[in-house]
Amino acid sequence: MTAPGQQPEPPGEDLSRLAGLYGIANAYSPSPDRTVAASAGAVTRVLAAMGVDAGSPEGVRAALDARERDLRERLLPPTVVRWSGGPCAALDALPAGTRLRIVTEQGETRATADQLPPGVHRLTATAPDGRTTDAHLIVAPPRLPAPPGRSYGLLVQLYSLLSHRSWGMGDLGDLAELTAWAGRALGAGFVQVNPLHAAVPGAPTDPSPYRPSSRRFPDPVHLRIEDIPEYAHVGDRERVRALLERSGRLRESVLDKGALIDRDAVWELKREALELVREVPLGPGRRAAYVDYLAEQGQALEDHATWCALAELHGSDWRRWPAGLRDPRSPETARARSESMDRVDFHCRLAWLTEAQLTAAQRAAREAGMPVGVIHDLAVGVHPDGADAWAQQDHFAAGMSVGAPPDAFNARGQDWGLPPWRPDRLAESGYAPFRQLLRALFRYAGALRIDHVMGLFRLWWVPQGDLPTEGTYVHYDAEAMLAVLVLEASRAGALVIGEDLGTVEPGVRETLRERGVLGTSVLWFERDWDGDGRPLPPDRWRADCLATATTHDLPPTAARLTGEHVELRDSLGLLTRPLDEERAEASADTGEWLELLARLGLLRGTSGAIDSSSEEAEIQAVHRFLLRTPARLVGLWLPDTLGDRRPQNLPGTWDQYPNWRLPIADTEGRPVTLEELAGSARLHALVEVLRGRVDGGSGRG
Repeated sequence: MTAPGQQPEPPGEDLSRLAGLYGIANAYSPSPDRTVAASAGAVTRVLAAMGVDAGSPEGVRAALDARERDLRERLLPPTVVRWSGGPCAALDALPAGTRLRIVTEQGETRATADQLPPGVHRLTATAPDGRTTDAHLIVAPPRLPAPPGRSYGLLVQLYSLLSHRSWGMGDLGDLAELTAWAGRALGAGFVQVNPLHAAVPGAPTDPSPYRPSSRRFPDPVHLRIEDIPEYAHVGDRERVRALLERSGRLRESVLDKGALIDRDAVWELKREALELVREVPLGPGRRAAYVDYLAEQGQALEDHATWCALAELHGSDWRRWPAGLRDPRSPETARARSESMDRVDFHCRLAWLTEAQLTAAQRAAREAGMPVGVIHDLAVGVHPDGADAWAQQDHFAAGMSVGAPPDAFNARGQDWGLPPWRPDRLAESGYAPFRQLLRALFRYAGALRIDHVMGLFRLWWVPQGDLPTEGTYVHYDAEAMLAVLVLEASRAGALVIGEDLGTVEPGVRETLRERGVLGTSVLWFERDWDGDGRPLPPDRWRADCLATATTHDLPPTAARLTGEHVELRDSLGLLTRPLDEERAEASADTGEWLELLARLGLLRGTSGAIDSSSEEAEIQAVHRFLLRTPARLVGLWLPDTLGDRRPQNLPGTWDQYPNWRLPIADTEGRPVTLEELAGSARLHALVEVLRGRVDGGSGRG
């Protein structure tokens, strides 16, 4: 680790060449006019995480020779991509006379790569000199279809939206109710939610939905217990009544007494209820459906449920378990699974029940006329203690964490505490973990938002124990990652939205657009950065995006317009400059946007008269502006419909601010239920703007 203020030693020539052959960057550019070299120590440790010994000059030379020899001798890389109807450079470069043998996903054998169906096929190439190489061949459509027309939708953190039936936090019953209402009554085309991945249990559980135990399986804390068919047949009705009373008190504490959402308390009640539900035998049809689900999910579900069962006995950090249990394929783990089969089955059952309610929510959205439906969110990684990190150890880079390098916004860089996938192991497996993950999510998603979509191209790896400044970028095969994404999304008939905010490598947005992946445009960030830096006029926005006024990591629109977000950060000691400077900068930024809104004639009240005096009118103007852009999807942050001032997450805080634990509230901070939301005059006035009715139904802002 480099001492503070000390210049890191750059990699030598051989180490640089070796790193390049493994996709490890020797430098990065935080801005177009500046290049920063990675340290030799960081490059060496990243290579070690890929199983390459580069700890000495002799080791570097030996590893370099071995890598170059392997690349010379291999006819093909481990995974090859062919876009349907297009050429394949890897196949075209094979020596003349090379014979191909392709076994398709459907089990057919072919001797040519022409006219192959979409899928991931097994390919064997044999050259005239006798060299033979096996590879995976991904055949994918050239791009995803465009969204079915232009639409607007709601963005919400599901836990924050309680109804009078919730058990202390929003659940999948609330999601189904929200989609049915928003589609039928509001004409919304989609509802986007936070990641609903399975969390790592603990005391307390990490409330962030972006540090899950598993991205493959959902969290049963989101279940609506009363909607489980077996619930009605629970024999111990006295215990059921007691649970309902306790859940009612938990709900009232959040809605009426100012309590924070307590995920652990909610799960304690639901787990007790689910233990009762499990005692009810499944009927023949339900049993058959459950058996089918077990067969479909196979080893992945068994691993997930086994981790959950073992975590009940040994704690949630598998790295502290007895040595034999740290390996998911060990005889000790097999024996423990057999001994805990009752608990393993319980957790399998929970995954099945949760996916059924997720599917029901998407079905409710489609039946309500939504062309997209529910947009689910894919977190960028998983918690190092959790089920995926345990079950897929061979695919994760040990001793590494994902983060971000220093930039203009964060001079120290960032460490997100998420282990990265190894690009070499992904390629060797034909991207099996990524394929299986996407296939699972697309079972119940109308679209998928990919957090930090730039991670399909490269990720900043930070050696554990080092500062984020001591990391380096590791590149992934973006063509293969995108081919898998386009293949699985096309099979599901789903859209893909990439969260491409912040520092984006040149060419990434263009590549994503070429493949039909939509981007994310947030109003306050859309400025003419290549020109005068002023707010970007609506006609200069990109069309292939989801356009919004804010996100879960940013201040609500009301707080930004009033400057309250600056006061909040000041009260928590988060400002790096004097308060007056921060206030002045925020005021100037907002003033430039309001000036543009006024110049475009968008600052008007619900009666149509010019009105720049009220914060509600300004929020409406912001959304009229979004309609003026060519964006295919326009998102409305649900708290903005009520004038809620509080961000759901305040980056840079942990205990200082109640991240991920706030219910949706009105301008006074009073929690608002789903039922009250549906009757809100303020919400309906803003929705009328988005539906175009304020301006005579023209559909233009």
